[in-house]
Amino acid sequence: MALFSRHWTRIAVTLVPLLVALLHASGAMPLPMLERLENVLYDVRLRAAMPRTLDERIVIVDIDEKSLAEVGRWPWGRNRMAELTDELFARQEIAVLGFDVVFAEPDDSSGLKRLRQLAQSELKDQAGFAQRIDQLAPALDYDGAFARALATRPVVLGYYFTSDREGGASGVLPAAVMQRQALQGRPIRFTSWNGYGANIPALAQAAPAGGFFNPIADIDGLVRSVPLVAEYKDQYYESLALAMFRMLAGGPTVEPGFPRDRFVSRSYQGLDSLVLRLGQKTMAIPVDDKVAALVPFRGPGGPKGGSFRYVSASDLVHKRLAPGALKGKIVLVGTTAPGLQDLRATPVGETYPGVEAHANLLSGMLDGRMAVRPDYAVGYDVLVLLLAGLALAFALPLLSATRAVLLSLGVLGAVATLNVWLYMGAGLVMPLATALLMVFTAFALNMSYGYFVESRSKRELANLFGTYVPPELVDEMVKDPDSYSMQAVNKELTVMFCDMRGFTKMSERMEPVQLQALLNEVFNRLSDIIRSNRGTIDKYMGDCVMAFWGAPVDTPDHAHLAVKTALEMANAVRRINEDHRARGLPEIGVGIGLNTGMMCVGDMGSEARRSYTVIGDAVNLGSRLEGLSKAYGVDIVVSESTRKLAGQFAWQELDRVRVKGKEQAVAIFWPLAPADRIEKAQAEELKTWNAFLKAWRAQDWDQCDVLLLNLQRMNPKKYLYELYGTRVASLRDAPLDLDWDGATTFETK
Repeated sequence: MALFSRHWTRIAVTLVPLLVALLHASGAMPLPMLERLENVLYDVRLRAAMPRTLDERIVIVDIDEKSLAEVGRWPWGRNRMAELTDELFARQEIAVLGFDVVFAEPDDSSGLKRLRQLAQSELKDQAGFAQRIDQLAPALDYDGAFARALATRPVVLGYYFTSDREGGASGVLPAAVMQRQALQGRPIRFTSWNGYGANIPALAQAAPAGGFFNPIADIDGLVRSVPLVAEYKDQYYESLALAMFRMLAGGPTVEPGFPRDRFVSRSYQGLDSLVLRLGQKTMAIPVDDKVAALVPFRGPGGPKGGSFRYVSASDLVHKRLAPGALKGKIVLVGTTAPGLQDLRATPVGETYPGVEAHANLLSGMLDGRMAVRPDYAVGYDVLVLLLAGLALAFALPLLSATRAVLLSLGVLGAVATLNVWLYMGAGLVMPLATALLMVFTAFALNMSYGYFVESRSKRELANLFGTYVPPELVDEMVKDPDSYSMQAVNKELTVMFCDMRGFTKMSERMEPVQLQALLNEVFNRLSDIIRSNRGTIDKYMGDCVMAFWGAPVDTPDHAHLAVKTALEMANAVRRINEDHRARGLPEIGVGIGLNTGMMCVGDMGSEARRSYTVIGDAVNLGSRLEGLSKAYGVDIVVSESTRKLAGQFAWQELDRVRVKGKEQAVAIFWPLAPADRIEKAQAEELKTWNAFLKAWRAQDWDQCDVLLLNLQRMNPKKYLYELYGTRVASLRDAPLDLDWDGATTFETK
């Protein structure tokens, strides 16, 4: 929780797009832009999933430009429509016929009406003329001829609903397919109109069924769905495609399919499906909350679209097709002629024949291939938004830019993959746009906040500490920049002073530029060792480097790392000397002092020059210990406080000393090697040396001589034993000092 609390502002920023997305998804604050984007993404899925194959069951009889040129302008005489109908059923033996046109006015093209008017005028032989007209009437009654062609045949006449201020109505509606009582008092939201344009009574009464052919245009003007059942004055009427499908299925009844309460509440104002019931058999056609069905487009549309076979109406009128060429087919009569204004803008074409939309619906119902926006789509959208949004909000602030990009792409991929899988596998059209835009916006806001707000403080921190602190520590610090500052604090740290010896002599023999290059080379190697062990370089002072451990990043094992660094630096100097000998250059020495204690660390100095440094008595002692390394002939001198904390090393105690400015004697040590790497001979030497120190502090000079002799045999080149041999010799003849504590006092720095 502490980790998240440091990033609460960034988390809150990332949650903003999630909140907006939830308000849109729940309907509390619908955003038209997201609705349009949702339609675009639906269109992409639709086009990608289209089978683009020919459905041989359905044929479209096209009142095309060719037909208008050969037969005449529309509307044609009903005698022609009767001939067309007879041709389709009698000679072609089709299964079902549907008209995507409406016959809203009587056909007077035969002149029968005018003749009857003449019979009632001032003619001399009115009775005889009227009798003659009655004899000719059956042949001249084109509406009657068409009605006789429709009667007793499986035909569905089309009509349309309207919505205008007057609510005008013409023609006769077919019987309603469903009554209000079937809705059980539920407030189902149907597509509703207040007017209609239907077929004339003679045709409407002759045809066994009728269906409306109104599509629904979305906010962008594209037709993606068609109501299967619509409401007019509390009566419910079926669409052209549904009426044809029911006719093919034997005339099942239509019942409302209510959503299951476990998914949505009973207050949901929509149906789950339309249930077709014929005896014991039922079939459910999925619908959306407006009792509409998404058109399952098969392909681009039109005579060349490859989804359905198109036959010119003129070819049927003139009997150019062989008998039985359309046997058993489902036929829709419609038009592709631009002048007849039945071309629609759809996701798969800007001039899509309206009749083919109904053909696609019929094909989808026959195949059971009907995609639907289910009643629980809102719940799905909210769940996906919550899972994706919360995951991003709490994960992105903790990740690097690269990992944040990968996580966001992963979330986008998961959301899109799940959505496409549901669409392709189950025909479920789930919301996608809101989740995708939310993920993208959350990522953009998070990264922008991180760069412009958090990264600014991180960059400032990196600029402040970059020259002192190893890159690894800077990377660690910028993860939580608020925890680090230049403000001075007291902390237990370990300080190192490292002095290069031999450069004075080298400066007398080398050119300044050569000396500079050599000094830089040595410092680079030693600095790399310090930084690789999490040390902070304080400053360079001539041929001396000062560093410390434990700040600005807390390092519990600061003493251990400092001792490890000192040993590695001493070994590095030995390798440098090997190279110098090979190149004929003078060798250099190193003196290192380490001390652990409370120090004041922070940004200190003047307005003209400041640095991140440490001060205090513990720092001064570290500097004194570096100076003692030369006196004892060793390369590293470590205080007792450092030795206690460092551990895991083989130590040789050098002495107890009082340095200038300190009255209390402190033990000083020399780290020989890691404890697990001490050789047997070194262990024996240390054992003998510890015995010597015991005799030294007891002022047992004879025992000291014996032990020193053994030590010099073990390691004849060790200056430390020579130093103590001189000390023993000088004290042998001195009187016994009762206040003797074995400590050595140094008056110089």
